[in-house]
Amino acid sequence: MTLAGAFKSSTLISWKSTGKLQQTLAKCIERTGVTLHSGKTATVRISPELAGEGRYFVCGSKLIPASIDFAQEGPLCTTLYKDGHSVRTVEHLLSALEATCVDNCRIEINNSDSEDQSVEVPIFDGSARKWVEAIEQVGLKVATDRGGNSYEKMAPFLNEPVHVWKNDSFVAAFPSPEVHVTCGINFSHVPAIGCQWLSSTTISSTFYANQIAPSRTFCIYEEVERMRNAGLIKGGSVENAIVCR
Repeated sequence: MTLAGAFKSSTLISWKSTGKLQQTLAKCIERTGVTLHSGKTATVRISPELAGEGRYFVCGSKLIPASIDFAQEGPLCTTLYKDGHSVRTVEHLLSALEATCVDNCRIEINNSDSEDQSVEVPIFDGSARKWVEAIEQVGLKVATDRGGNSYEKMAPFLNEPVHVWKNDSFVAAFPSPEVHVTCGINFSHVPAIGCQWLSSTTISSTFYANQIAPSRTFCIYEEVERMRNAGLIKGGSVENAIVCR
């Protein structure tokens, strides 16, 4: 079972009110940059949205909700797919939107090929930092519907432990009234990385902005040529990824 498949189970998740009101952006955000995998230049425009609409991508005439229900396994990135259209490398942007409490927004992506059914979010420096900075610049406001009504923000709560393994990686999650995160990585063959752990008992927006958002994409030097030959990093450079020998 994949991680997405595990959390799609209705018996594992209960939705409960957070006691907070849904929010959206106070103004539009627009950023342009090079994409990591296709190497194309793409412009992302994120607009405020009504309460209850959630976060979603606009690909041509198609709308793709930013939901695990539309997640598709892909090489070296997170991809959302619906009705023949897809949007790739959404992980940094969606991470920033969730951490900064942007509950509702419309995300439009345009690249150099207007007929392309697969679009990609720009990689920038390989982290979520620029998205957090852009959100902080415009600020947030309470989201309302067309009638001016606001809604409480709901959040998923885990009902029982769940764990998923793939090769030498795993994710384990346990029921808790608050979010506590411990993550680790072990690249013993790459001394510059080695074994590292990060643990936090409070995942606030400030902690995210300072400790998580600046974390950059990295790759192993010996794998660069293989990935280039496979067409996976056409837009890759030292500007958007840390290369470790």
